[in-house]
Amino acid sequence: MSTVLAYRPAVEAHAAQPLDVSHTPVAVRVAEVSRIFSGNTVLDRLDLTIRSGEFVALLGASGSGKTTLLRILAGLDAPDGGDAWVPEARTVVFQEPRLVQSKSVWKNVVIGLPRALASRTRAVAALAEVGLDHRADAWPATLSGGEAQRAALARALVREPKLLLLDEPFAALDALTRLRMQRLIGDLCQAHGPATLLVTHDVEEAILLADRILVLQEGRIGFDTRVPLPHPRRAGGEAFDTLRDRLLTELGVLPSE
Repeated sequence: MSTVLAYRPAVEAHAAQPLDVSHTPVAVRVAEVSRIFSGNTVLDRLDLTIRSGEFVALLGASGSGKTTLLRILAGLDAPDGGDAWVPEARTVVFQEPRLVQSKSVWKNVVIGLPRALASRTRAVAALAEVGLDHRADAWPATLSGGEAQRAALARALVREPKLLLLDEPFAALDALTRLRMQRLIGDLCQAHGPATLLVTHDVEEAILLADRILVLQEGRIGFDTRVPLPHPRRAGGEAFDTLRDRLLTELGVLPSE
């Protein structure tokens, strides 16, 4: 079942080929969504579709509206115009884990679920997927940054979302932990199959994880490309470097030819 957010009018070990979602149902559809802050148009009649099972990365300069769009899809912000169709079953993983310090890790994972679903068994199974089942009874304050973010990911996936929204979830992690989390996210998204939107500033991260990459420019999707690389991916190689340079050009980091 989908939720309509209407605000109109106002202005693994084997290499896998890139995901073909051309025949899968549309999970997210955004039509002419606008958002204005203090007279500044952040999103300008933006259009977007994301299909079921598709992993989409959203790039853009700071202040370009990436997180604003994610918050609208999450139902945490309201646009000033346009329509958005999103699944009712959707979850968000933020840059900060946002764990409740007074509850154990496993209770954080199932917090907010109906009582019939909020079992320790269910929580531990979700924690096992992120390699954290041995910390089920720990307190959040005792977790490392990477462990806390894995707990937040388990909390998101235990809800079996049709749409997973990731708001720079690795930004606060050290480089090694970030690489491990990237691989974990990629593996879990392939296993669970939600439509996924990752907001990130990291071009290489986007290429490593996404089936499709968007660049937000002047409030709209200014560039939209599929990633023609099989999984698992590693940074480097001609195709990787060519796409990275094109994205950096679209972001204004490299000069256009």
